[in-house]
Amino acid sequence: MGGVAVAQEKKVIAVSIPAADHGWTAGVVYHANAAAEEIKAAFPNIEVIVKTSPSASAQVSAIEDIAAGRGMDALVILPHSSEELTSPVKQIKDNGTFITVVDRGLTDPTIQDLYLAGDNIAVGHTTAKFLVDKLGGKGNLVVLRGIPTVIDDERIKGFEDGIKGTDLKILDIQYANWNSDDAFKVMQDFLAKYPQIDAVWANDDDMLLGVLEAMKQSGRTEIKYALGGNGMKEIIEKVMAGDPVTPIETPYPPSMIKTAIYMTAAQFNGQAPIRGTVKLDAPLITQENAKEYYFPESPF
Repeated sequence: MGGVAVAQEKKVIAVSIPAADHGWTAGVVYHANAAAEEIKAAFPNIEVIVKTSPSASAQVSAIEDIAAGRGMDALVILPHSSEELTSPVKQIKDNGTFITVVDRGLTDPTIQDLYLAGDNIAVGHTTAKFLVDKLGGKGNLVVLRGIPTVIDDERIKGFEDGIKGTDLKILDIQYANWNSDDAFKVMQDFLAKYPQIDAVWANDDDMLLGVLEAMKQSGRTEIKYALGGNGMKEIIEKVMAGDPVTPIETPYPPSMIKTAIYMTAAQFNGQAPIRGTVKLDAPLITQENAKEYYFPESPF
């Protein structure tokens, strides 16, 4: 009889993610909640609890509360910051909890049973290769950065490596905090400073929206391409429509949280032990395949 009772025991997966502070994290929240609903319907023995936190310290409190309260069999976490979350997550791991980390890794990777992220180097590299090809390997570029993080560094490195050995020149590169308004101001400065710009890489779609608005207001017509990254639905719509200035996109999909939750659930349903590191590709999104990356219901 004991075995039957055990089979019915509910497994709890806690999901801890940042609150929706910009478009991409709004997408993460949307996909996490969708996964929780779908898993509940498909696997009655698994419960997924989603908690959003506005800061790293709030996230530490949130996971400590769950651990102290009902406990959890697995934790899926997209950390606000790597440093502050490493020690609290290690304590949870030490209690026998399965740990899945998404996107921003912990400073001690041994804590992670499963790590899932997008390919930030490829986001930069794929975009650079497209520009090299379309501009015939020469021209003036301006680049926007996000905030000082490993993710941002990787994107920039991928982009710089992608244009190495060509006559594409980066005239200027400035931080715009993954923020549309900040990017608008940075782009206005670039436009005032540089009379000839052939293409802009905005690094991220929230920033791309600001860049496009500044270009529109300036009336400048020489800029052939303005490209972002991450897969925002408004930008995917441009690609689907064959927009000449933004004809391609590279994905860094917020739906990766959903992939991580499903893979974690596989531990408890039908016993599919998964350990290791999963890197999602960043293939070029073009008019031909854009539909696959289009989530009209998502906020991002």
